[in-house]
Amino acid sequence: MIKGLTRDGLGNLKNLETHIILAAKNDIDVVDTDGNALRELIEAKGIEGAKQFLQENQVQIGAIQFPVDWRNSDDAFYNDLPDLLEDAKIAKAFGCKIFNTFFMPSTDQDPLQHLMKLTNRIKICAQMIKGYGCNIALEFVGPYHMRKLFKNEFIWDLPTTLEWIDMIGEPNVGVLLDSIHWYTSGGKIEDITAIDPAKIAYVHINDGPELPRKEILDNGRLYPGEGIIDLVGFLKALKDVGYAGVVSQEVLTEKEPVESSEILAERSGQAMAEVFVKAGLQ
Repeated sequence: MIKGLTRDGLGNLKNLETHIILAAKNDIDVVDTDGNALRELIEAKGIEGAKQFLQENQVQIGAIQFPVDWRNSDDAFYNDLPDLLEDAKIAKAFGCKIFNTFFMPSTDQDPLQHLMKLTNRIKICAQMIKGYGCNIALEFVGPYHMRKLFKNEFIWDLPTTLEWIDMIGEPNVGVLLDSIHWYTSGGKIEDITAIDPAKIAYVHINDGPELPRKEILDNGRLYPGEGIIDLVGFLKALKDVGYAGVVSQEVLTEKEPVESSEILAERSGQAMAEVFVKAGLQ
């Protein structure tokens, strides 16, 4: 598996160039970003210069944030589709094949109507970017307080997300498996070992505080190895099913960390390395 690093958990990160340098310094192979940050890097260095900069640092672009507001109004959805094509072109230029996105585990709408609307929109997007070699990684959200945020519960666990992906029926749509969402939704190791690895598009790793599962907040995450989630079992299960893709750290906190991005990146690299060694991945 490949170690990755999102912006979350790095504090006030200056730009993508800094993100790449910090990843390289801390033995992390991949960074996750968005289309705007990539465009800024291209403006600063030119496209060939940006590619060379990545190559010199031995870092790749792992995933790009999905630029489409596909969870709300029709106008917002259709207005964003041109951005998706532009970002798909950039993704292809950098050899990036993943767009990451999440969906809420509750809704004020009728759940069935909501399901059909979101299914149609993801199908449209998946078909649009298929020709660029890009995939969509759908992330379910597990924390209990998010399931109760709106009137009706929606999809919030791994097995149901996988059923939904089967219903979507597009080969370039898979699950984004995040350790805190897996844990707070009551996930078990057996849920992971039952997955067809072709359905796993991406993985996020983080930890949770020593609280009952229902009390762990989405923005109350810890760095890997600092909490109570069985991350060694989580990673071993992924290895057992044959997943060999990116495992990218994503640490959301209620307050922005006071430490510098340099210190936080070093903390991140050490945390990732320790968990990978314990899981037999290094």
